Amino acid sequence: MTGTRGLHCRVVPPRLVVIVGPTGAGKTRLSLDLAARVGGEVISADSQQVYVGMDIGTGKASAEERARVPHHLLDVVRPDEEMTAARFIELADAAIADAAVRSKPVIVCGGTGLYVRALLLGLFDGPPASPEVRAELTAIVEREGGAVLHAELLRVDPVAAAKIDANDTKRVIRALEVFRITGEPMSAHQARHDHKSMPPRYPVRIVGLAPEREDLYRAIDARVDAMLAAGLEAEVDALRDRGYHPPLRSQQAIGYAELHEVRDGTLDRGRAIELVKRNSRHYARRQLSWYRASSSGASDVAWSTGPAAVDLGDLERYLDGL
Repeated sequence: MTGTRGLHCRVVPPRLVVIVGPTGAGKTRLSLDLAARVGGEVISADSQQVYVGMDIGTGKASAEERARVPHHLLDVVRPDEEMTAARFIELADAAIADAAVRSKPVIVCGGTGLYVRALLLGLFDGPPASPEVRAELTAIVEREGGAVLHAELLRVDPVAAAKIDANDTKRVIRALEVFRITGEPMSAHQARHDHKSMPPRYPVRIVGLAPEREDLYRAIDARVDAMLAAGLEAEVDALRDRGYHPPLRSQQAIGYAELHEVRDGTLDRGRAIELVKRNSRHYARRQLSWYRASSSGASDVAWSTGPAAVDLGDLERYLDGL
């Protein structure tokens, strides 16, 4: 009988530690410290760090840090290529499976709430794409701008509109597409995909970093200054030289969009820096709101004020199954 035992064994997915929180909170530092301690590897759950050539402005781990701790899902697409949550799940699942085979603990680190929730709970299966509807909506964007579509979404699905940035035309179009095809708001479909009652795809411990507001804002301002000192403007120039500039979605990211305007001569450099800091602070608030309003369905988020306040020993024991 012992020879057939393995045929009936269920494959148990590996445990994950997921680190979330706003930009500037210290997620990268915590992920590096924990991964170094447990001999683990880091999976980036950041929708901007997937782009090749966007290093400084996205806060990617440095080459030295990546040499010390293996990272996954960095530099996987060009700035003019599409990256979706479904593609993120596919790549993350593969990286997690590969690490498990090698008995390497996995730490997921990132501020893109949609990616984290998708990895842990899967995606809402909406209706298939309609080329006709998408073409119609895209034409509206080209004629009148994305704000017009976001205003329509606010009218027909205010819940979805509140969660989607007005500049994220791809997601705005998808939400309107679902409404036009089904006659029902996308938020209603998502509500039936009730994450609170769904089993997680992986056993998980979620750690959230949420510094006091003034501390966070100081850290964000210092982070922007450090990025500029590290060569963010030269990075934007290099992207432009390769043909990457707005309205590409990747180039509308905070830090890049404002500096592209400087290069276009439509924005003063000093004002641009002020806007990068202000927009980063606003983004940090939205990130915190996302995590506090959206249960993962897998585990409560254990909030700490910063990396130093997190018990690494406790997380190590969790990853060891103790």
